[in-house]
This record gives sequence, C-alpha cells and structure tokens, in this order.
Amino acid sequence: MRPFSDGRARSEPVTPPDSVPVDLAPRKLLLSDDDFQSAMLEGVSRTFALTIPQLPSGLSRVVSNAYLLCRIVDTIEDEPVLNGARKNYFCQRFLRALNGTKNAELFSRQLGAALSSQTAAAEHELIRNVPRVIQITRSFSEPQREALQHCVHTMANGMAEFQLRNEKHGLQSLEDLDQYCYYVAGVVGQMLTSLFCLHSAEIAKNHDALMGLAISFGQGLQMTNILKDVWEDYQIGACWLPREIFVEEGFDLRNLTRARNRRGFRRGIQRLIGIAHGHLRNALAYTMVIPSHEVGIRNFCLWAIGLAVLTLRKINSHLYYTDGNQVKIRRLSVKGTILFSRLTVRNDSLLKLLFYLVALRLPLTPISTDWSPTETSELRVDRAL
Repeated sequence: MRPFSDGRARSEPVTPPDSVPVDLAPRKLLLSDDDFQSAMLEGVSRTFALTIPQLPSGLSRVVSNAYLLCRIVDTIEDEPVLNGARKNYFCQRFLRALNGTKNAELFSRQLGAALSSQTAAAEHELIRNVPRVIQITRSFSEPQREALQHCVHTMANGMAEFQLRNEKHGLQSLEDLDQYCYYVAGVVGQMLTSLFCLHSAEIAKNHDALMGLAISFGQGLQMTNILKDVWEDYQIGACWLPREIFVEEGFDLRNLTRARNRRGFRRGIQRLIGIAHGHLRNALAYTMVIPSHEVGIRNFCLWAIGLAVLTLRKINSHLYYTDGNQVKIRRLSVKGTILFSRLTVRNDSLLKLLFYLVALRLPLTPISTDWSPTETSELRVDRAL
C-alpha cells in the first residue's frame, strides 16, 4: 500500500524491467542530486512529483528523499512473489543499509534480483539507485536525518508485522486499520511535521498542535487510498478493510469477489468513507495551523486533501465500483484543485467553505485526535535477521 497519498493506480500497465533503456542509469549519474530525485519521483509518483516542488527548496529536497526512502519500503511490501518472511528480511536489510551497518549496494543487488516483472520498471530503477538515495540522506543535518530514519524504521517494522499476519480477507478490527494506517502514513505525517518545524521557528511554536493532528491527516489520505485500491489489492492477495465493520453490516469479506451489488458491502464502504472524511477534516485543521504566509507548505497539504476528498466523492457516487480506474478523478479535477487552493490558500474562512462545499454529500464521522499508536518496541518482528 502506497505511503503518503499516491496517485498511481496498480491497475496501470507494468513495464518489465528489461524494457528500461540501457542508457537510463548512466544519465541519472550525471544529474545533480536535486534533478536525480526529481527524475526518480516522476517515475514512481505523479502526485508527489507535482506537490513536493511546491515546498521551499531546502525542504523540498529533504521531503523528496523521504518519499523515495518510504517508496523503497513500499516496493518491498507490494512485491507479490515475496512472502511475509522474505519481505521482513528485506525490510530489516534496508534499515541496516540506511543506518550504515550494511552495504547499500549489496542490498540493492539482492532486492533487485528478488523483484519480479510485476513490479513497475520505475521501482526496479529506484531499487538500483538505493545507494545514491541513501548517500543524499546522509547529506542532511542530524535532526533531519533523525526524523527520516525514525519514520522509515517505524514504517518498515510496522509493514513487516502486518505482512507476517498474512490476513488476506481483511484486518480484524477498526483498531487494526488505525494501526496499519499509522505505520504507512501517520508516521509520515509526524515526520513532515518535524521537518516543517525544523524549517521554520514560527511553525515550531505550534509543534504540539500540529503533532496532535498529523496522524489523523495521514490516516485520511491512506484510508482514501485503501478504498480506491480495494480491488487491485485483492488481486495481489491483500485486503486492508476492517472485517468488524462489514460483519456489523451483514457482509463477510471472505466473499469479497461476490461483493458487487451487495447492500451490506456498500454500507460498510460508506462507513469507511465517513471515517476518512472525518480524518480529512482534521487534515484541513492541520493545514490552517501552518502560518498563512507559508504558501508552499499549505499548497502541499491542500492539494493532497483536495484530491482525497474528490476521490471519496467519486467512490461515494460509484459504490458498486469494481476497479480503481472507475473512481479515478479526472485531470480537469486535478487542475481545479490546484487552481482553487492557490486562490484560497491564505484565507482560512474560504478554505473551510470550499472544503464544506466539496464534501457536502459525504458521510461524516467526526474523529478525535486522542488516539495514539502502539510503540514500535512492541512490534512482533524478528530483528535478529
């Protein structure tokens, strides 16, 4: 499952790694670090190749690197030919490469050899370039590196735990969904908040208020991804929907392939839309804590929120969708989101009005920000690998 809130659907055609032009890697070596990261982002995420450059330049460089580090973990999680134990193995090897206790080039070769043609060519290329991505990480300040490493460690260990559970017919409970969303997105919200506070002393004055909303922000984006990609996930043997929600509505997720036109399944999806909507309201509150003159950071947040709300609207109006492409928002909607966010970015009243109008017909479950994730020290992951 994609960390942050990625715009690439799994149902897009996957190009086998052998089809990558032979001169592509040498060209990458000639690029500056910033241009290299931009080129890698273009390949693995259209959404973040668009939004990250809105950030101030120094911050953009660190966030680009953070996304690529998270995407490496995500590539391991999404590789369909690896079982949970092998995914755990590669996650732990990557963490050691990031910490400098293992050779990054050796990890890159081993993982690259283990990936199948079902993994996109751009992600094969990312894995080949792990040493350079890590080299860029090491160029940042110590507080920046600590923020990135904490995020990646938490994400890798959390993802590994859920892969070892091997729950192909959904997570057991809504609490499990909260926990999973924390590992793949909530911790990213915390990391971004730390980076924003390092960037600006004025933002740092609101550190506690931002951290109180950061996890919820990440969960809203991730739940939107889960709902959008439910059928594509199922095709590769994964399901991140909480069984308890659907049991309460009279539907068994073991019958997911026969879920089309089932009222119980539809009601369960609508309940999850309401929860995601509640988290996205918190995401808007988070954005409005950022000083209004920090236009780049606000736009970075607002574009992600806007695209997520539009996706929820599309799902809510196509509850019998059977493919992520059926609820994919159009390019025109993306352009509209960018335009309206730029027009309203400094005005909190207009931002709240716009959000209200766009989300008007969505189910809503208000979300408290009191929930806190289990500490990573409690994860049931073998660290002796």
